[in-house]
Amino acid sequence: MHKDPKSILEHYWGYGSFRGSQEKIIDAVIDNRDVLALLPTGGGKSVCFQVPALAKEGICIVISPLIALIQNQVEVLKNKGVKAIALTGGISFEEVNNLLDNCLYGNYKFLYLSPERLQQELVRDRIQQMNVNLIAIDEAHCISQWGHDFRPAYLECASLRELIPDVPIIALTATATEAVTTDIVENLRLVDPLIVKDSFSRKNIGFSVLWEQDKRHRLKQLCSAIEHSAIVYVRTRRAAQDLANYLQLNGCSASFFHGGLSKQDKKQRLDLWLTNKVRTMVATNAFGMGIDKPDVELVVHYQIPDCIENYFQEAGRAGRNGESAKAVLLTNALDIEQVKNQFLSVLPDVTFLKLVYNKLNNYFQIPYGEGHNEKYQLNFNAFCEAYKLNAIITYNAFRILDQNSVIALSESFSKKTTLRFITTKEQLFGFLEHNGKLAHIVQTLLRTYGGVFEFDTKINTHLVAKKAEVTENEVLETLRRLHNSEIIDYIEQNSDLDITFLVPREDDITINAFAPKVKALNFIKTKNIEAILAYINNKKVCRSKQLLRYFGENSQTECGICDVCMAKLALDKNLTTFIREEITRSLRIGSRSSRELIKDLPFDEIIILKALQAMLETEEIRINTKNEYELTEER
Repeated sequence: MHKDPKSILEHYWGYGSFRGSQEKIIDAVIDNRDVLALLPTGGGKSVCFQVPALAKEGICIVISPLIALIQNQVEVLKNKGVKAIALTGGISFEEVNNLLDNCLYGNYKFLYLSPERLQQELVRDRIQQMNVNLIAIDEAHCISQWGHDFRPAYLECASLRELIPDVPIIALTATATEAVTTDIVENLRLVDPLIVKDSFSRKNIGFSVLWEQDKRHRLKQLCSAIEHSAIVYVRTRRAAQDLANYLQLNGCSASFFHGGLSKQDKKQRLDLWLTNKVRTMVATNAFGMGIDKPDVELVVHYQIPDCIENYFQEAGRAGRNGESAKAVLLTNALDIEQVKNQFLSVLPDVTFLKLVYNKLNNYFQIPYGEGHNEKYQLNFNAFCEAYKLNAIITYNAFRILDQNSVIALSESFSKKTTLRFITTKEQLFGFLEHNGKLAHIVQTLLRTYGGVFEFDTKINTHLVAKKAEVTENEVLETLRRLHNSEIIDYIEQNSDLDITFLVPREDDITINAFAPKVKALNFIKTKNIEAILAYINNKKVCRSKQLLRYFGENSQTECGICDVCMAKLALDKNLTTFIREEITRSLRIGSRSSRELIKDLPFDEIIILKALQAMLETEEIRINTKNEYELTEER
């Protein structure tokens, strides 16, 4: 086996030298030192723990947050001839036992786990028996309550320090502010760690914020112009399907990807995109993590992300091959209001948490000082209705109570009933003529939810029952009959959820124990939204400089390729004069819309729009009744 890191790199990866701080990090790990590596997206984080693990005797334990990420890395290692195992969900106890035996006796080099696996006694016992050479915590920002993807289960990672205290830990992330960095070091109990931070600068990516009323049209323009591949990020499954269908109908090669797809569908769609048989993937935000596709030339955020960390990480999936790439955030005034409503107005404050906890105890008639370890079934919709509570804020309050070990919720809590009509409207109406008793509930469904003929749509059966003035059981029975008659595709989720009270009832005292943390997290979430909105609205400072400043880098160099820098170029007198002459030459042939001019002229659209505005002000051109530009001299 190769022992020299450079030999390992060349043998398994085919590279003759390391990039950035990789060698410095690897040397520290081989010397058994704890390391926190802050490297940009595409900065080669996996090499930093895989190379030293291969150089040392024993097995490396890798903690990673996503099954897709785990499976991808394990598959890549296996293709290189490296023995790696993944413990993912859906594996029987016996199979887990056999896989752990392989780690003990089968000369495996990597064991990939989700953080939740560390809660299993079997896993913890076997890890203590293994010859572990390194612990790697990937996406380490998940352990920080100030991080954008905080996962309470990540706090279990600290238990590895107790199980195998002499094994070095390397924590890796692509997005970490100073507060998150401090939290990672403290929560993982890193001992005198080497903290390495490479510049997050991505000089080949042109960041742009485009304000568009017709975002779909602009998206089509952007996706039509790519030569290789693109990712379009949206927040909902329905938006992913909707936009992918729109792009396909308008001549763009596109598909969609989200968590609701089957394993087979996900693999098929990913393979098509990886081989460029599908150019554009419209996806929810988990897509792309851990997938090394170097030729992504465009990343579009169709909706505003909830924080700069998420935006920067996702945008950084463009241009990994070093070629010129674009990261575009499409927005408008409506989006700004939407993001405030979606992320800020639904944050439960301490007062609301106390109210929900009090009502929950009253609902089950739990006396003060009692209720510890008692389990109940709750119809969530009925509970919200009984106390006139906003369902979304109440849902978030339940999650906070769960995260702080006041209650334990069943895993199905976040699931909802979904349906989609798989027949035409004409066929549906024909069916209802012979099944008139179902018509009222079906009509209520159609009035309440748009797009149920095009998309898998989440529905609230309690709400439908209330609007139709029938019982929820009648709604459910109607949906089952429609499903059995092949009128709808229907996945039923019981609105009941299992709640276990983990502490005795003490009302406000229970909440006061973690109230400061709730206030601090709400403050951070508010600041995150304010930061992304400030970035969007700042049209004076280079986009790259803004982003780097957020992560603590004070770059003095402007990128020259973002929308802000390009707008400054438009102020160059010679360039502006030349572009105005080209616009005039084009308009002498005939009137043109701004879209046509942007498509026809070989200049950045920002400069063209600036030139058009200047020509309007000097009355060289005017806008006609068709909303096209024409030369004033032709009047």
